[in-house]
Amino acid sequence: MFGYRVPAPDEAMLISGGRRGLGGAPFRVVTGHGKFVLPIFRKTRFLTLSMCEAEVTETCVTRQGIALHVRAVIAFKVGNDHESIINAGQRFLSDQDQMSVLTGRIFAGHLRAIIGSMTVEEIVTERQKLAAEVLDTSKVEMAKIGLIVDSLQIQSIDDGDVGYIEAMSAPHKAAIQRQAQIAQAQATQASVEAEQAAARNQAEYARQTAVVKAEYSAEVDRAQAKAAQAGPLAQAHAQQEVLDAQTELALRQAKLRQQQLVSEIVKPAEAEAERIRVLAAAEAQRMRIQAEAAASYDRVALDRMLIDQLPQIVKEAAGGLAGANVNVLNGADGLGEIAAGLVSQGLTILDSVRQNLSGPDSSDGNRPPESGGNGLLQLHSRKDGKTDDGPVDVD
Repeated sequence: MFGYRVPAPDEAMLISGGRRGLGGAPFRVVTGHGKFVLPIFRKTRFLTLSMCEAEVTETCVTRQGIALHVRAVIAFKVGNDHESIINAGQRFLSDQDQMSVLTGRIFAGHLRAIIGSMTVEEIVTERQKLAAEVLDTSKVEMAKIGLIVDSLQIQSIDDGDVGYIEAMSAPHKAAIQRQAQIAQAQATQASVEAEQAAARNQAEYARQTAVVKAEYSAEVDRAQAKAAQAGPLAQAHAQQEVLDAQTELALRQAKLRQQQLVSEIVKPAEAEAERIRVLAAAEAQRMRIQAEAAASYDRVALDRMLIDQLPQIVKEAAGGLAGANVNVLNGADGLGEIAAGLVSQGLTILDSVRQNLSGPDSSDGNRPPESGGNGLLQLHSRKDGKTDDGPVDVD
């Protein structure tokens, strides 16, 4: 719209003409919103509120009298409050680039003053302390011109050809170098140990691999040998089974043949032997019966014959006594005893004959006695056939 002006977010709009601003300022400040500005009667200017940068390169002398070349960078801007904007507008509105130049000069002066009160060691080791002191001393002056400093950074500190900083850093450099060498040696040792450990691990892995390969190879060889033996073993087992079956069959056939032989030969032979034994026993029984019958008949006939011949035997025995010299000691009784003895001897002879005819199984008790009767008959004969004159004693 005609006459309506709006400042940028990082700008402040300064309207001059008409009423004065706050605090008797020759202009009014507008930020963050627009405003109607009458043309011809009002004049509008814009003041930047963005961040600005100023670089300071200054040679400063320390408390020890050593010249140092210091390079610093200052980041600053116009304050956001109306007072800061008014102060900055009154000083830099026509030439806003002068803010950086003036700021650099202000900080250069304060930097020389602060470094002059410090040693090189403090400056080198306590840069933040140096920056903080410079900011504190310059804050009031910067506020007067409407500027605020956001940061101050010391970029570099150099003593030129003096070599003080380098000499100061020599022990630290030596220590650092020593630590670096120790670290390098430790790193080298660690690297060697790592290489040795890696070599040992590789050797162990190679050994384990060789062992596993050997085990696999042995297992494969065993499997191949077992597979190679499987055929002959199976064939041998099959042959063994065939032999066992043939042996079992032969045993069964032999047993069957034995049973057949027993049935065909032994049993008939035993039956025939039993039949022959029974027949032989029957025949023996028959013959024994016939022999007993014949013997019984012969004994009857023999007894009859002996009985018939007994008188003749006794007579012959008595005739033998005719030429003998017999002394009878007890008279008539002795003669009776002699006669009885002769008869008894005849009977004995008869029994002996009968036993001899009946067989050799006759008992010894049936043998004829050496003497008969109760007397002793002694007959003495001479060579001429006559009897001895000796007496015959009959007890």
